[in-house]
Amino acid sequence: MKVYGYARISRPQQSIERQVRNIKSNYSNAIIVEEAYSGTTMSRPKWDNIMRQVQEGDTIVFDSVSRMARTADEGFEVWQKLFNMDVTLVFLKEPQVNTETYRKALNNAIPMTNTSVDIILKAINEYLLTLAKEQIRLAFEQAEKEVTDLHQRTREGIETARLNGKQIGQKKGAKLTTKKSLSAKEIIKKHSVTFGGSLKDEECWVLAGISRNSFYKYKKELLESA
Repeated sequence: MKVYGYARISRPQQSIERQVRNIKSNYSNAIIVEEAYSGTTMSRPKWDNIMRQVQEGDTIVFDSVSRMARTADEGFEVWQKLFNMDVTLVFLKEPQVNTETYRKALNNAIPMTNTSVDIILKAINEYLLTLAKEQIRLAFEQAEKEVTDLHQRTREGIETARLNGKQIGQKKGAKLTTKKSLSAKEIIKKHSVTFGGSLKDEECWVLAGISRNSFYKYKKELLESA
């Protein structure tokens, strides 16, 4: 039986290291799978690979439910599929929707009495299971809402700054040097196969905690300055 730890980022500002650290501190034997995608692609090949390989009895650990799915509908669908496969799902920030919590609710169902009272007991058991399912769906919906709200606040902040005459983004032709860009370039120079390292492009930009576009921009600048 395998334990997978799945960590995912969708923006350069996010820290994949934090997710990995949280997973490892709880499941030191987890096989860590890191994934990053930019706004230009929504594919998740490494997650798809886990879905192909995962078997009954395996465990998948996430820092939060938002790392497993992008929408509430998708999350609930995948959760049910893996639950029915007898795969254990662990969400460190939302333990109330761990698959074991739901299985416990199933196991704690009130036993039947083979009397007319069973009509009531059956209704109670179905009600308890419905509550458990609703809790799972609500967790995914809340995670989706938080992401949507964050994007909305970001757009509003940019628009407010623009209306106040502030420069939005980098001026055309200008090169922006930051601590993060310098750190990312050092990682690229040390680990990228282009510069004699052992990491492929995607592995390198995940390690550096930057987007795909930033990675290729920095690599181009490094090649030009070589």
